[in-house]
Amino acid sequence: MTVWNMEYKLTDYPCLSSISACLMLSIIYVSSLYVWNSPHHRDHPSTIKKRFFSVFVMMFIAPMFLYYFSHEHILRKASIWQLLGLRVRGLVPAVLTSLILTMMLFLGPLCMQGFSGLWRLHAEPMYWVSNFQNLIWVRNHIVAPLSEEFTFRACMLPLLLQCFQPITAIFVCPLFFGIGEFINIVINIVANHSHFHHMAERMRNGMDFTRALMLSCFQLSYTTIFGAYSAFLFFKTGHFVAPLTAHAFCNHMGFPDFAEILTYKDPRRCFLIFLYVIGLVAWCALLDPLTNPAWYSNEIYKRNYYRTHE
Repeated sequence: MTVWNMEYKLTDYPCLSSISACLMLSIIYVSSLYVWNSPHHRDHPSTIKKRFFSVFVMMFIAPMFLYYFSHEHILRKASIWQLLGLRVRGLVPAVLTSLILTMMLFLGPLCMQGFSGLWRLHAEPMYWVSNFQNLIWVRNHIVAPLSEEFTFRACMLPLLLQCFQPITAIFVCPLFFGIGEFINIVINIVANHSHFHHMAERMRNGMDFTRALMLSCFQLSYTTIFGAYSAFLFFKTGHFVAPLTAHAFCNHMGFPDFAEILTYKDPRRCFLIFLYVIGLVAWCALLDPLTNPAWYSNEIYKRNYYRTHE
């Protein structure tokens, strides 16, 4: 008998409960970022510190949702720590695999960093010492990946798996972040606190409405796609560190600057295009084989995953 026994889906644990719990978590998480009535922008040290406090409080609240809304049958089979992906067995392979797979996606940008000399900068110890003293860097590379992956993957995906087939749950999971963002846009506008939202901040800094809207929609789409990738890593490895590593690395790299390729002359330009393509192809080809649940001692999720392919 597997942990996620589908006979309990409708009788003992309605889908409505799982979806409602995830929706509440999403709204509470995003609201916690905008609850502070501050005149400062999002990159101001005061705003960053307040939001640090908010998300760390959320990291204590979110597991309570998972525990309360998880069916007792599941909790008899696995501990809350296992459901959250906080375990030791398979930890190192989970970190390495998620890093390697994500680096494949950024094969082209990584090569461009080498051409520009950033690799030498990253090899300097003082570069990292300086970054760890920078609140914006700490937010983008540590606190944001940690809190978002813990809340939206480790605490939500196990709930969604009680209701949906794994592939559906993986793609539904990242939608809750977007829903939370949308609801808070409305709340902030009504409360006249819209200056906290990214789009309003861009417009306040001189960007026109159309461009700000397009950029916000693009970022939301990119976040949703990446969220599905993170959920997949969490589901296949059963480790919280897998999506955390991928998220932190993506934030470190940023979105690829495709226009930069045009600044290079052939044959370097052709070589970069080749790396972009081969990186994407390799990622697609190796994503499933390299995340074999057995490699990560993923006893909780692997049987349910393979059931979907029977």
